[in-house]
Amino acid sequence: MKSDVSSPVLGVILAGGLGRRMGGGDKPLRVLADRVILDRVVERFAPQCDALVLNANGDPARFASYGLPIIADGVEGFAGPLAGILAGLEHAAERFPGAETVATVPGDCPFLPRDLVVRLEEARVREYADIAIAASGGRHHPVVGLWPASLKADLRRALVEEDVRKVERFASRYRIATVAWPAEPLDPFFNVNTPDDLIEAERLVSLLED
Repeated sequence: MKSDVSSPVLGVILAGGLGRRMGGGDKPLRVLADRVILDRVVERFAPQCDALVLNANGDPARFASYGLPIIADGVEGFAGPLAGILAGLEHAAERFPGAETVATVPGDCPFLPRDLVVRLEEARVREYADIAIAASGGRHHPVVGLWPASLKADLRRALVEEDVRKVERFASRYRIATVAWPAEPLDPFFNVNTPDDLIEAERLVSLLED
């Protein structure tokens, strides 16, 4: 795994949610066109990073076949994706101190762009920004982002002391570079939240394979 950006990047796949809209369970482990969604995420994201970890809560054994370090939220109560981002930042500081930035993606986005990390880093540097986030179809996707490892103390304080839960609320405190991708013929940040989304993802897979 190797990124094309100048400094090492730790990639974090966020899979710590409860999957309520899907009826519970791990959305990334749902099957999409004969392949597990998480397989597709790893295939697209791993080559862009210098190291990769999976943020997931509960028994890590269900992800053992991926051979990735599994990091749980360090904040109790399923605090949402911000807790997963914090887990990634703290893991970088403890186990991958050479990483200046942490790239995060949801574990239920099977069509991630293959130039995600390099474009986020280029924009962050070019615009003298602290954080870079992805956008498509006129919408921002703050969970798909590139975060300075140095933000870990600020983020822990926001989560624990200020009860901040929305990614965009925390990110808005810093200078943000936004990078847009086209949403046609498919949105690269389409994520599988519901059974209907899974049906639509099956249709989109067929577009890629035609």
